[in-house]
Amino acid sequence: MHDLAARLSELPPSCGPVRLIAVDGHAGSGKSTFADRLAAALGGAPVLHLDDIASHDELFEWTGRLLAQVIEPLGRGETASYEPYDWHARAFCPPRALPPAPVILIEGVGAGRRALRPHLARLLWMELPHEESWTRGRLRDGAEQRDFWAGWVRAEHRHFAEDPSRPFADLLVQQSQKGYKVLPGPCGTNGPDQEVTHRDGPSAVC
Repeated sequence: MHDLAARLSELPPSCGPVRLIAVDGHAGSGKSTFADRLAAALGGAPVLHLDDIASHDELFEWTGRLLAQVIEPLGRGETASYEPYDWHARAFCPPRALPPAPVILIEGVGAGRRALRPHLARLLWMELPHEESWTRGRLRDGAEQRDFWAGWVRAEHRHFAEDPSRPFADLLVQQSQKGYKVLPGPCGTNGPDQEVTHRDGPSAVC
């Protein structure tokens, strides 16, 4: 994980002074856990969870708010301010600040969408088939979220059919027994053909 973090830290800024790294993938694919571990390896880099941007009424139609509240201020080198959504209260909370750190991770389904890619330093895709991802997500959320998941699956299918992220990924991330395998993505990147990023300690080439 530390080697990957070092490589990302050395990238040129992509959004004002910020290296914006997207972690995309199907719901339930492990994006949040991976992003939190990568953020720790980056010395506590901020993580913007797209669950805070989306809402019941806008599962995927939040691009304008994200651009206005986060991307545009960061692009000017200013502190962004967004209103995180409370999924239980079904309401937006008071604004939360997001300063322009050297590296910021954006994690969530749709993080690699067309409108965001020009602002990204790298797009990472969690490589787990959608059916396996959704099964994990349903087990995680329990029976009380069954109806929500039914609507979510339809919405996610529609989103990725219209605006796919994986074909533009710089890196593919696969969870393994040793931690995470990081592979070159479909869009092609420089570097080793394959590496394993461990949960703790430096990466090792397979």
